[in-house]
Amino acid sequence: MPNGPLSLPARLHLLAWNTTRREVTDPARLPPLVRAGALADLARRGLLIDDDGIATPLDLDSRTGDAVLDGLLELVSESCPHRWRTWVTLHARYTLDAVREQLVAEGFLHAEKRRVLGVFPSVEYVLDGVARVDALQDEARLILDGPVPAGDVPEADAAVVALAASAGLRTLLPDRDRARHERRIEELTERGGAATPVLGGIVRGLRAAVTAAVPTPSPTTGG
Repeated sequence: MPNGPLSLPARLHLLAWNTTRREVTDPARLPPLVRAGALADLARRGLLIDDDGIATPLDLDSRTGDAVLDGLLELVSESCPHRWRTWVTLHARYTLDAVREQLVAEGFLHAEKRRVLGVFPSVEYVLDGVARVDALQDEARLILDGPVPAGDVPEADAAVVALAASAGLRTLLPDRDRARHERRIEELTERGGAATPVLGGIVRGLRAAVTAAVPTPSPTTGG
């Protein structure tokens, strides 16, 4: 997929943007989705391992050099042990805020400070780099629709698309198309965790946790 250096959570955030309206179509789905992507990324790198269902740092001193991933790794290291599913939602906005800051630094977003009701300070994020985001989304849709066999899709890309589809992002998967893509999503889930049996279980678990955490899709099909 384009923008290879971007982490999984950063890619997932960008997939949620409607590039025509320049708005996130499913904002309530972002926190658990972005967090699941960060967990999957750390598991792929071998920095978070599975200890009888518990997400466990391999080495308290390890770092990736990515501020989003390192922030989550530090949070997990300093917190009580939790299962992967719990981490999908626990303090998930912490990771979302870190991803937004990263995407501002990378030129994908810019932040505008505003005041709600003229009093309360607020920050609104605006999409830049539309062409790059369009390319990322086009490639994700191509992976989801085929015709490339799931086994030939890079593992990281497969994990991103499987998680995004599980969250029901309407920029990637209109609600009416969900049923016909179920088999493909399963194949991409398997591919996303193909490196080791343990990683495969983690990706499947994260996908299930995202599906459970996001709001029920509305009957309308915006974006």
